[in-house]
Amino acid sequence: QVQVVESGGDLVQAGGSLRLSCAASGSIFSVNDMGWYRQAPGKQRELVARFSRGGARRYADSVKGRFTISRENAKVYLQMNSLKPEDTAVYFCYANVNSGGALRDYWGQGTQVTVSS
Repeated sequence: QVQVVESGGDLVQAGGSLRLSCAASGSIFSVNDMGWYRQAPGKQRELVARFSRGGARRYADSVKGRFTISRENAKVYLQMNSLKPEDTAVYFCYANVNSGGALRDYWGQGTQVTVSS
């Protein structure tokens, strides 16, 4: 069993900052890439930021220069600055985990970020 748990979502005014945290735990041999997606009402889930294999960071164009992803072992963080109303969404963390020889993605339950104008 692998669990992925996010935290840090909140209501914030435009221009403000938030820091999201995510931790993977359980039967983990190794964690490959980790990252963040988000889903706004009526829209598809979209990539926000992730660590690719080899450690390279990848960001959505809409968040470049404002969001920063960082990682420490099986934890990943998303520092979000200069937030905009269009950043309002449920933010999901995922971890690509090697658990007992099987490699698969595990997702958290999501954390709500609401940016008021």
